Amino acid sequence: MKTICYLADGSNPHTIKWCDYFKTRGYNIHVISLNGGKIDGVKVHDFSANVEELRNESILKKSGYIKYIGEIKKLVHEIKPDILHAQYASSYGFIGSFLGYHPYIISVWGTDIYDFPNNGIIQKQIIKHNFRKCDYIFSNSRDMAKEANKYTNKHVDVTFFGVDMDRFKPIDVKKDDTFTIGIIKSLEKKYGIEYLIKAFKELKDEYPNKKLALKIGGSGKNEENLRNLTKELKLEDSVEFLGRIAPDNIAKTFSSFDVTVFPSLREGFGVAAIESQACEVPVIVTNVGGHPESLDNNKTGFIVEPKNPTQIKEAIIKFMNDEDLRIKMGKEGRKFVKNNYEINLNFGDIAKIYENILNKSK
Repeated sequence: MKTICYLADGSNPHTIKWCDYFKTRGYNIHVISLNGGKIDGVKVHDFSANVEELRNESILKKSGYIKYIGEIKKLVHEIKPDILHAQYASSYGFIGSFLGYHPYIISVWGTDIYDFPNNGIIQKQIIKHNFRKCDYIFSNSRDMAKEANKYTNKHVDVTFFGVDMDRFKPIDVKKDDTFTIGIIKSLEKKYGIEYLIKAFKELKDEYPNKKLALKIGGSGKNEENLRNLTKELKLEDSVEFLGRIAPDNIAKTFSSFDVTVFPSLREGFGVAAIESQACEVPVIVTNVGGHPESLDNNKTGFIVEPKNPTQIKEAIIKFMNDEDLRIKMGKEGRKFVKNNYEINLNFGDIAKIYENILNKSK
């Protein structure tokens, strides 16, 4: 039995996807996690207690991760995986760079390549160092791959985050004649939700007699600011904060929306956008990072510029005033996801890359 050891957040749903897929392919899976987690059928080695005091420290103090390298290195050499794979180019990639284990893969996820190396010269050198030490680099979008190549000449394989289309599918939800705009996203400033709220205000002012609702799913550091903005704009009666949506209820929540809007200021790819389309709900996304790769523009949704409430409003109006267009784009969205981002299709491509790596390392 082949063994994969992931250096990854064991509580992250994307890590769990990787583990679940390759577990069913017959691999023995280990995860070394700085954030704990529990995954059925997978051995998660939890280092969260060791590094808790380093989480919010400066980059220099975070070098304290190094003092746990010896323990992690010993563990990896005991596991003796056929592949060592760090899921995140900065923290986990940094740890992996000191383990002296091969074949070694780093996956870039988003902020680790868009933000981290731009925070200072030390961070930039860390990313370059991490890429020098790895054998292979994976990216979750084409745009992210281009970003990674600013710091390395190595080839970057594009390995998309796929969607389970048995889980994300249209679900019958009882609706009235209210036109509902929605989003499910972490409530962080980088996701630009304030611009969606401002767009909704413009829409309400332009259509005062139309029954409109905005539903915001998720939790995060910016929630209080978003709630305050809603009050300032006198939108409390038509904006609902849904809180964190349980994984089993995400598809049902998407299905309750007429259109989903993702007004991100930064985005590595746009997993939530493809999940929405899999539920036959068309999307509006911003022209940032890998976001445009998550839809077929003008066929399954619309692309707007970031920080532009008026463009968001105008795109919403197209769906609101043309139900046939909205339904057609929704159905095209599910086809688009099936043809490009179906989970078994995407992970099948990754499995082939793994097989090639294993053959080369024999």
